[in-house]
Amino acid sequence: MTAGWKAGVPASIAPWSGRWVADALGVSISPAPPAGEEPASPLRAQDLVGMALRHNPRRAHLLVSTVLGKHLPADPRLVHGAGRLLGAMVADRLAGRRSGVAAAGGSLLRSALGAAEPAEDSRRLIELCDRHRAGAAPVPGGLVLGYAETATALGHCVAESLRVDYLQSTRRQVPGCQPVAGFDEEHSHATRHLLLPADPRLLAGSGPLVLVDDELSTGQTVLNTIHALHREWPRQRYLIATLVDLRSAADHARLRGAAQALGVQIDVVALASGTLRVAEDALAVGQRLAAEQPVAQPCSQGRALLSPVLTGWPAALPESGRHGFPAGSQPAFEQASARLARLLADRLRERHEADRPDAASQPAPELSPEGARRILVLGSEELMYAPLRIAAALAGELEGWATVRYSSTTRSPVVAVDDPGYAIRDRLAFPSTDDWDDPADGPGPRYAYNVAGQRFSDIVLVTDTDLAAHHGPNGLVGQLASVTDHLQVLRLPAYRPLPAPLTGPDFGSYPPADVAWLLTDLSGAALEAPTEEREEAIQSGGAHYAESLPHEYQPSAEYRQLFADTLAESADRLAHAVGVVTELVLDRRGPGVVLASLARAGTPVGVLMRRWARFAHGAELPHYSVSIVRGRGIDELALAYLARHHDPADVMFIDGWTGKGAISRELAAAVDGVNQAWWPAGGGFSAELAVLADPGGCAPIYGTREDYLIPSACLNATVSGLVSRTVLNAELISPGQFHGAKFYAELAGVDVSLDFIEAVAARFAAVAESVARDWPVLRNSDRRPTWAGWQSVQELSERYGVNDVNLVKPGVGETTRVLLRRVPWKVLIRTGEAEKLHHVLLLARQRGVPVESVDGLAFSCVGLIHPRFSRGAAEGAARLDAAAGAG
Repeated sequence: MTAGWKAGVPASIAPWSGRWVADALGVSISPAPPAGEEPASPLRAQDLVGMALRHNPRRAHLLVSTVLGKHLPADPRLVHGAGRLLGAMVADRLAGRRSGVAAAGGSLLRSALGAAEPAEDSRRLIELCDRHRAGAAPVPGGLVLGYAETATALGHCVAESLRVDYLQSTRRQVPGCQPVAGFDEEHSHATRHLLLPADPRLLAGSGPLVLVDDELSTGQTVLNTIHALHREWPRQRYLIATLVDLRSAADHARLRGAAQALGVQIDVVALASGTLRVAEDALAVGQRLAAEQPVAQPCSQGRALLSPVLTGWPAALPESGRHGFPAGSQPAFEQASARLARLLADRLRERHEADRPDAASQPAPELSPEGARRILVLGSEELMYAPLRIAAALAGELEGWATVRYSSTTRSPVVAVDDPGYAIRDRLAFPSTDDWDDPADGPGPRYAYNVAGQRFSDIVLVTDTDLAAHHGPNGLVGQLASVTDHLQVLRLPAYRPLPAPLTGPDFGSYPPADVAWLLTDLSGAALEAPTEEREEAIQSGGAHYAESLPHEYQPSAEYRQLFADTLAESADRLAHAVGVVTELVLDRRGPGVVLASLARAGTPVGVLMRRWARFAHGAELPHYSVSIVRGRGIDELALAYLARHHDPADVMFIDGWTGKGAISRELAAAVDGVNQAWWPAGGGFSAELAVLADPGGCAPIYGTREDYLIPSACLNATVSGLVSRTVLNAELISPGQFHGAKFYAELAGVDVSLDFIEAVAARFAAVAESVARDWPVLRNSDRRPTWAGWQSVQELSERYGVNDVNLVKPGVGETTRVLLRRVPWKVLIRTGEAEKLHHVLLLARQRGVPVESVDGLAFSCVGLIHPRFSRGAAEGAARLDAAAGAG
């Protein structure tokens, strides 16, 4: 639809919406670029832009795009298709090829612009771009940067075509986010742009940087950007992508000069090109004309029905590219957009059905040429891409039932003139709704253009701010309510900075490269309590085990020697298991795998797996340690961090060993809940667990299923980076913090964390051949969980009268932990295994815990926690004692 013309009127018979300004200001657009410049664009500039006057002391005219969805409501599929076509053309230029997509896509876009309803041509254009993307290679190390506020959705569409990460500039000041760079747009009403990537490394890629803006009038803004970024993050190639390139010959020459001075390549790709000519007195004339135009008064008579605010955007999914948008998040983004579109479609149909005078007998009305049901999806300033994709999906859901259009609010002050040859026919003005306005720009008014006169039956406002204060007659909600029958508000969660990971030496004794702890440092908190007091509180239900900590066990000299001897004896066996499980994980996830160890038993294993990947493949795998708490689930904030920085499908959870499978079950339930909430259409994290030893038969990926001693189970913090077990205590952990843990720096003198790692890693070369032989055999075997450990625990629980399976801890690792930090009742050892369990026998002797030899035990040993606070268990123990006395 051409700017400023009635819905349903083909653009081919509508006047150009730049004529009024062209005549009044002496501004003209020639379809030919300056002499000597290559005319490589598939469209004319007049196809894509109209013009308007703006209140701006630097420039009087405003180019108003017909395919941007900013100032002019447009078919969202047309807007998406134009952006995707630009991205496809960028891909061709980067690859140095001619695919024909520009000519074919340009023809479809031109046809869509001339149609009363552009849906079919727009659909074919997107399909063309999808086929082009499928046949093009990704751009290694590439990044797309879109300019706020107008080109944020356009830039994201280009990144979508290229399959690369995306970042947009912003004028928003976000608490907790420090700008890593900034640059100026001299001609703009708000000149300062900021870059706020959550991870500054996003800017450090070696591939091309693609700068996307809706228009290129002089090229000064992109030059400012390139100079600002090249100083800190130099690249060899830059490409400027734009809808219309209207630079003069001098502007072209200045860009070439900048490229030569920097020693880089700078290209320009545009859907349309030409030359913009502006009369010398255009600014003065424009300011006078702007002052003469009557100012539209805000509508004050609200009449719309307001629906409850709709939410449902996944918390871990970026709502925009303001802080960086990983390419791997695109499928989840599209799923979330489609899901919300379905919810909106259902709401809209229900609302219109309820409005019919006799819903049972009256047929649904036919659409008139103007559209009996006309729906506008309205984005909010820089928040444009999510509303665009929601609107496009909604148009598909309601095709044949309603007409869907898309545009966005803006801070750009434009004069409204009700003339067919002028782009901005009407405007709504209202105070800023942005909670994070840049103080330099002020909280000034905001606008929605060409909305009031379009007769939309329904408006869907998509925002990421709280609109509670904007329901009055002059606020945004009040203004929109005055020009529609029904108003929906869809609120997306605004970005909040996540805590930074903790690393050594400030937290933990591992080198920073070995592990990043997604934890809150609680080193200053008094969390330790006597073991008996903790046990009583836990078993009586007065406290959860994760709300406090036991006192850290201080091993005797005899026990430390036992650890050293055990490590020396088992290093080869451990190295083999590490190699096998790492190879299986790499085979399962690929070289982009992200290790997420379950703190803290999984952390040493994750460190060893990372070192094997470096030893065997030269790979530097990311490794994070996250908290999972039985009965409380996994730390969802840690999962949000992983999802924000990595593709969730790449994450593999790591633990040390399994017993009865309680943590395996906890992980599966927690991950399923997160995936249902964040990716309801499918996808997200996998709950697969990789462990070094799986004697309980609970994990599909393991190094061995034998129940043997892993020396890291012999100690607590002093073999786990001097980090405590994780803590989840509401008095210490706020909703915006990871689960907590303590760093016992005072135990550095007895720390053997790195001794353990180095001793095992030193044997990698010795076991490499056997690992290469064994892991493919294990991969092809039946590795489905048997849950044998769970069945064994249930049998032991019944036999010993322990009515809580959580008090039965099977396997060497769990038995050791019972002896170190719980109140042990008995230790059961499989007949014939005592000689292999010296450390268990030593701990049991030191704590006065009876040891029983049991034939046919499924594990090498089992620890039973004293059930002194369980009536059923106490009665069972009394029966056993009585039977033993009678015997």
